[in-house]
Amino acid sequence: MGVDVRDLFRSWREDNCRQSEDIVDLWKDVLSNYFSKLGDEGWLVLEQVFIAALDCHNMEVANSCLTKLNQEFPDSLRVKRLKAMKYEALEQYEDALDILEIIIKKDETNAAPRKRKVTIFKSQGKIFEAIKELTDYLKIFMADQEAWLELCDLYISQQEWNKAAFCVEELLLHSPLNHLYLQRYAEIKYTQGGYENLEMARSYYSQAAKLNPNNVRALYGLMLTSLHMASNSKCSSQKKKESIKLSEWAASQLAQLQVSNDSKLFSSQILEGIGSLQISNDSKN
Repeated sequence: MGVDVRDLFRSWREDNCRQSEDIVDLWKDVLSNYFSKLGDEGWLVLEQVFIAALDCHNMEVANSCLTKLNQEFPDSLRVKRLKAMKYEALEQYEDALDILEIIIKKDETNAAPRKRKVTIFKSQGKIFEAIKELTDYLKIFMADQEAWLELCDLYISQQEWNKAAFCVEELLLHSPLNHLYLQRYAEIKYTQGGYENLEMARSYYSQAAKLNPNNVRALYGLMLTSLHMASNSKCSSQKKKESIKLSEWAASQLAQLQVSNDSKLFSSQILEGIGSLQISNDSKN
């Protein structure tokens, strides 16, 4: 029985499955009795159970696992990171930050504690501190696309559109054909307003829609942006014709998607597109 559970735990680790409640229950009922027979794998199991126990708010099991790990690896930065996770789960954020700072000073190339600091600042509502930490992080780990996206979202929350656009520009340098990045950049430009930004938004919505004809948000954005441009006094007659053609093309693509897809799903995608198209309530010029 213990061997079967050990194999199950190993499978969950390899597949990155949390299965937190099952892990804690099986640990208490079965595997803890076989811990001495697990060998070196036992330490991986203890870490797995510790994280699962935090997910389940079972501090008794979490503390038991952490005590064993700390006794075996008293100077381990990995165990220190687990301690920080415990403090974070208990909302003792200052203690968690102190430990994370110790880890960073000992290993400046360790990305995980820096990202945990950002998460803690966000959970505390300290957006300025989160932005500063994430900006410092990206000076070292410039290729982290997930971090650029998160920084973009933080800037959007503060309505710092130019800085948010810069983040997406960095993403496009890494993945110029990613239709979601193109769509995000178009949304920011659309939100900023003004004829020049509308023109740029139309261009990026168009690229996103051509790369992925099923991107409802890009198609809807292209249709509306083109209509806005066509009715703008700054739009030349030639560009007005182009904008009308693009809006008609986008509308036809949306109509085809509505026919081929489930109507309820399509309606929800349209509503999502409307909500995300304009990030703020600023008026368009």
